Amino acid sequence: MRWQGRNLPGRSALALWLAVGMAACNGSGDAPDEGARATPVRVTEAERQPLGNRLRTVGTIAPAEEIRLSFKTGGIVASIPVDAGERVTEGQPLASLVQEEVAAAVAQARALADKAERDLERGRALYSDEVATREQLDDLETARDVARANLRAARFNARFSRIEAPADGIVLRKLVEQDELVAAGQPVIVLGDTSGGWIVRASLTDRDIVRVRTGDKARVMLDAYPGLEFDATVAELASAADPMTGTYEMKLAIDPQGQRFVQGLVAKVEMAGEPGAAVTVVPVQALLEADGTEAVVFVVATREEQDVAERVAVRIGRLVGDQVEVLEGLAGGERVVIEGAAYLRTGAPVRVVEPG
Repeated sequence: MRWQGRNLPGRSALALWLAVGMAACNGSGDAPDEGARATPVRVTEAERQPLGNRLRTVGTIAPAEEIRLSFKTGGIVASIPVDAGERVTEGQPLASLVQEEVAAAVAQARALADKAERDLERGRALYSDEVATREQLDDLETARDVARANLRAARFNARFSRIEAPADGIVLRKLVEQDELVAAGQPVIVLGDTSGGWIVRASLTDRDIVRVRTGDKARVMLDAYPGLEFDATVAELASAADPMTGTYEMKLAIDPQGQRFVQGLVAKVEMAGEPGAAVTVVPVQALLEADGTEAVVFVVATREEQDVAERVAVRIGRLVGDQVEVLEGLAGGERVVIEGAAYLRTGAPVRVVEPG
């Protein structure tokens, strides 16, 4: 034990000598360089510019005209020999009512008209014999005219107790089934009239609807025909928003270019709209924790001659290509971190490096 005790001071002296030697190797013992601990980042400036002047939206192909077909009078549906999506030709029967009641109405009107004719003939004979007065004869003529008009109305209603295709087209929707009771004027079939061509129905936001004009040209791509582009022209723009979606409907006349269209094909529309007002934009890669319209970015600020990171909450808008609109939180000219943001915290020193 005395041997170990005599060696303890020697070990302490050796440790002290090593510590002094390491300090000497470090030079004067100054604190480490602050720049060596700064996180390297790449930045870009938030810019003020129109967020692209091209509009993109998605719609569906539909016939240019939709005709809602109904019966003139109410009744029970006897038959509907067509289904949704079926092509029909002009004059083809589409639906009919049970005819018993309709035929009875025509027969009653015809009988009343015949009776009015007989009454008028007797009245004329009596007037010739000076038994009836002129007033009575006039009343009989009026009754005859009313009976004839009722007969024409009954025949008209009978004619429109059957629905025929008014033009070549496609059955878009069948709204009732056989044996259902329908009211007069209740839509039974929605027919797409293809004789007037095809359109694309698409929706635009309030920011985009003001950048489009009737007659503007567009390109349309269909998943059904990959690799093909179809020419289209804006034919109609809604003047009021849809109360359910808040968007505005746009109709574009599209040239099929010899291809076969069917109702409901998904269409991707791209067009050059009028440039909007300048907005603040940043690259998409600058966004962190994006959730709907909320996101986070890091900007580089200078504090006491040192670049530091600052976390900023922003509200984002439209996304076009690799640019995103910043509605709130950033101003043009601020340096936004686009690489290295995942390793930052507010107040952390950063070192801006050049790309490449």
